[in-house]
Amino acid sequence: MTTTMTPAAGVAADAPVPADRGRDDRRTPWWLWLVLGLGLALMLVPFAWMAISSFKPDSEVVAVPPTWWPETVTTENYELLFTRLDFPTYFLNSTLVALAVTVGNVVFGAMLGYALAKLDFPGKRVIFALVLMTLMVPGVVTFVPLFVLTSNLELTNTLPGIFLPFMAGPFGVFLMRQFIMGLPDELIQAARIDGAGELRIFASVIMPLCGPAMATLGILTFLTSWNNFLWPLVVAQTEDKYTLPVALALYATGQNATKYGLLLAGAVVVVIPVIAIFLALQRYIMQGIAMTGIK
Repeated sequence: MTTTMTPAAGVAADAPVPADRGRDDRRTPWWLWLVLGLGLALMLVPFAWMAISSFKPDSEVVAVPPTWWPETVTTENYELLFTRLDFPTYFLNSTLVALAVTVGNVVFGAMLGYALAKLDFPGKRVIFALVLMTLMVPGVVTFVPLFVLTSNLELTNTLPGIFLPFMAGPFGVFLMRQFIMGLPDELIQAARIDGAGELRIFASVIMPLCGPAMATLGILTFLTSWNNFLWPLVVAQTEDKYTLPVALALYATGQNATKYGLLLAGAVVVVIPVIAIFLALQRYIMQGIAMTGIK
């Protein structure tokens, strides 16, 4: 007896079955690597030139046409940076201000973000609408009223006067709210059944799950505060309250000439902490950007 096999309904008997279907679809096209490589080069070349030129004398920094490698290697710019400037004081001021602003934005942004994402209370939509509206207001519009308020509170020429106005911002609230909305409600309900209050839920349930979003907010806030120049320039009135960007700008720029080598050396020192923090938190930052707003 001969048994004949019939093909399944809807499938052609002679239809080819590719062995590695989809392998070519997963392969990144060469032109995409080229575009990404060019973009990376455009981003890294200025930083590389800045670091290399910090070892050049001023005459070579401003030479036309510019040179890539220094003809005369000198460490004079870094010697001036650490001897002429009270570098430890300025660095400490910048660190304290940046850390205070970062911690404040992360904690307060997470608290208000949790309330707007998971709690029900009157005026919730109105508050969130105000947060979104605040994001659209340019910072220069609030600069003068903020300075008048700081002056009335007698906080000018103090470190709290530099960091207190920026310890909570609308961007942090929006970012944390969008991230927390994606967390399952069952975790919060289970904690409430166990008798946990809202503060306990926030500290023990929400905060441990917000690592990626907090890392993203932290590095962005730290970068903005670390490089902030205009507000510390206006509020700080004596040298012992200067932050590093303010001190570099005031000491490297004179009435007759600008010490470009000193500026480049200072820029290298200023950017190193930011790069170190980014490299340490890179994995969490990528997760926070990818997961924010996903439900």
